[in-house]
Amino acid sequence: MEIMQTPELLLHKNIAIVGGGPGGLTLARLLQLKGVRVKVYERDDSQAARVQGAIVDLHFDSGLKAMEATGLMEAFKTNYMAGADKYRLLDPKGNILLDEGNRAGEPNFGNPQFRPEIDRGALRDLLIDGLLPDTVIWDSQFVSMKEIDHKWELQFKNGKTATADIVIGSDGYRSMIRPYLTNVKALYSGATIIQGEIDEPETACPEFYQLVNQANLMAMGNGATIAAQPRGDGGLTFYAASLYPENWVKTSGIDFSNPKDVQDYLINHYEGWNPVFYALFKACTHFVPRPLNYFPLENRWETKDNITLIGDAAHLMPPNGEGVNLAMLDALDLSNCLANAHFTNLKNAVAAYEKIMFDRAAPLCKETIEGISDFAAPTEDSVQDLIKMLS
Repeated sequence: MEIMQTPELLLHKNIAIVGGGPGGLTLARLLQLKGVRVKVYERDDSQAARVQGAIVDLHFDSGLKAMEATGLMEAFKTNYMAGADKYRLLDPKGNILLDEGNRAGEPNFGNPQFRPEIDRGALRDLLIDGLLPDTVIWDSQFVSMKEIDHKWELQFKNGKTATADIVIGSDGYRSMIRPYLTNVKALYSGATIIQGEIDEPETACPEFYQLVNQANLMAMGNGATIAAQPRGDGGLTFYAASLYPENWVKTSGIDFSNPKDVQDYLINHYEGWNPVFYALFKACTHFVPRPLNYFPLENRWETKDNITLIGDAAHLMPPNGEGVNLAMLDALDLSNCLANAHFTNLKNAVAAYEKIMFDRAAPLCKETIEGISDFAAPTEDSVQDLIKMLS
C-alpha cells in the first residue's frame, strides 16, 4: 500500500468506523491510503463468521468509481462473477419474457452500462486484504459511547473500550451510531419481502436452479414478484415480494421460525404459478420477513465535527440495486472531503460531505418509493415497461 502524507485536518486523529460492510471497509482503505489512523469495529466474531448474502452489482459512476479509487480494481476483476449481471425475466407460468444471457457483444469494464456482479463475501475479503494488518477489530458489537474532552469513548458488548477523535457509523439500517446524531424514524414503503436462503439449490430445487442459470432472475405478475440471485458459494438467495399492510409480519399469524408454516403460506399466496416456484419454497428451510422501510426524504441532522454516517445508516431506502454502491460512493466522498485542504476545519469538511450525500440519496429514495408498487405488485403494463427498460 502506497501511503500519502496525512491531511492536515486528520493529523494525529484516530478514526473509528463502526460496521465492517463494503462501505466501512472502502472508507477504511481510502483513509489509510491518505495516511490516516483508522480502525473498523465489526460485530462478527471473525472474517468467516457467516455467509455475507447474495451477489451485488457495482455501477460505473458509484461502486466501480470507489473501487478504482481504492487501487483494488485488479483484485475485483479477479473475483467478480462473469455473466451474473444478466437479467432473466419470467411470467408466473414460468415462460421466459426476457433473457439477457442470450445477447452477444455485451459491455465490459470501462463501459458505463457494465454492472459486474460479485459475491458479497468476496467483495468483503478483497477489501479486508487491502487494509493494514489488524485494522478490523472483530467481536466488537457496539453498545454505547460517550464524549469526553471532545473524544469518543466507545463501549462494546465484549467489555472492551476504544477511544477515537472521529466516529463514522457504517452499521446499516439498524445503526447504533445514528441516535447520536438524529432521532429520525423509518417509514414503511408498503411492501414486504420474505427472504429465503438455499445452500445447495442444484440438488434441492434443480429445475429452478437451472432457470436461474447464474443470472438475476425475476418472475413477475399476478400482483407479486419472486426474485432470485446466485451466491458465490453456490447457494441461492430469493425474495418473495408483495404489498402488505404495515405491521403485517406481526399480524399475519405466520410463524416465520417454522419453515413449513411459511412454505404453506407462500404456496397459497402464489396460487396458479408454475410448480417450479413451489419447489423453490419447499427447498428453503430458513425464511426472514423484511418490511421495506425508508427514511423521510427531508431527513437531515445538525452537522458535528466528530461524527457522521454513511450508507443505510444515513439514508435507508428499499432495495433498488444502489445500496452497496451508495455506501461505497459515500465512503469516497467523505474521504475526499476530509482530505480536502480547502476546508479549514472538520465541521465544514463533514458538512460538505453530508450535503453531497443527502442531495444524491433523496431523489433516488423518492424514485424507489414511487416505483415500489411496480416491483411488489406488478401489472402487465409495469412488466412490459421493465422489458423495454432492459431491452
